[in-house]
Amino acid sequence: MLNEFSRTELLIGKEALEKLKKSRVAVFGIGGVGSFVVEGLARSGVENFLLVDDDVVCLTNINRQLHASRKTIGKPKVEVMRQRVLDINPKANVDIVQDFYLPETAESMLQGDIDYIVDAIDTVTGKIDLVMKANQRNIPIISAMGAGNKLDPTRFEVADIFKTSVCPLAKVMRKELKNRGIKKLKVVYSKEPPLKPMESGDDCATGCVCPEESSKKCTSKRQIPGSVSFVPSVAGLIMAGEVVKDIIGKDNKNV
Repeated sequence: MLNEFSRTELLIGKEALEKLKKSRVAVFGIGGVGSFVVEGLARSGVENFLLVDDDVVCLTNINRQLHASRKTIGKPKVEVMRQRVLDINPKANVDIVQDFYLPETAESMLQGDIDYIVDAIDTVTGKIDLVMKANQRNIPIISAMGAGNKLDPTRFEVADIFKTSVCPLAKVMRKELKNRGIKKLKVVYSKEPPLKPMESGDDCATGCVCPEESSKKCTSKRQIPGSVSFVPSVAGLIMAGEVVKDIIGKDNKNV
């Protein structure tokens, strides 16, 4: 009988599709990269999610974040993304946590069985701690490196963190993870040298358009990165593909 995942089943088979349905994936960071990770997984047949992000949709998210539109401005990203997943698959189970990932909040977030962790958060401290927690629990994890200040989506690669180059965030992560004894980490990163954002007449310090409900402000960043629709989205979909392949790979002849 035809269903919403019939075309996927033609590629990976019924058993692999069932495996995806039963898997629970935790996605940390539901922004430009993370929103497309969730979308790719939901449309691949994953039915169980944990979505973690403290932020609400801002006007400036519209250029690149899947859940951002005029109708969703001011709404929590995790709530908007949960509804989007349920619109795709009403049978999905989507747990959400609207909070900022920190070492001290990790234990309360990493609840229940988790088959795969996706790191799409911005802060180095949070990324390192999440990798450490995944390593301690023996949970597979994939981490997004820098997608801001990039224009060429064809430069993304999947690699072990210790085989990366060019990306400034990957450089910091390599050093910090090595110091903590981490031997490997699958990442998606770009070999495109980051561009320097152009100066504009807009000043977030005096003309912020972020919703009042937002717990974070772009003014807290030393430099606001530039972004476009077709770069973080590609990184997110690559990550979704890696998660799917890792979950079903050992048992699927087409992967």
